[in-house]
Order: sequence, then structure tokens, then C-alpha cells
Amino acid sequence: MAGGFRWVRPEVYPLFVAVGAAVGICGFQLIRNICINPEVRVNKESRAAGILENFAEGEKYAEHSLRKFVRSKSPEIMPSLNRFFSDPQ
Repeated sequence: MAGGFRWVRPEVYPLFVAVGAAVGICGFQLIRNICINPEVRVNKESRAAGILENFAEGEKYAEHSLRKFVRSKSPEIMPSLNRFFSDPQ
């Protein structure tokens, strides 16, 4: 082949983006669980404490700001488009 071989073709860029987003979301969730989940204890001293009944900390972890924001929203991806096609004119 004259001019060299192209290793990365433009057709695979969307695949790279999708896989990169998935890896990013998984990494975010992993770091979030390791750092602030009250049921995950990494160091030996915390593991030796046994089962802790700290309901306030668990509630704070489960009811994070994104969940509070989404709770008041409609569970639709495109509400205006859904209303356009479903509501009579």
C-alpha cells in the first residue's frame, strides 16, 4: 500500500466514544462506591468493626443529589415529542 496503512478508521470513532463512555461510567461508580459507600470498608480497622447500623449515612448515600433532581421529572426521554404525537390537537 502506498502512503502507509491507516490503523484507526473513522467508522470506529462512535464505537470508541461508546466504549469510552461506558468505561467512564463504570469507573465513576467504582470510585464512588469505594470512597463514600457506607457498606464498603477498605482498610482493616474498619472491616474489623463488623456490621454498623448507621442508617443516616446509608440514607445520605442512597438519596444523592441526582436522584433528588430526577425524582420531580417526567420519566420520558423526549416529553415534548411524546406530547406532540399523543395529545389530540
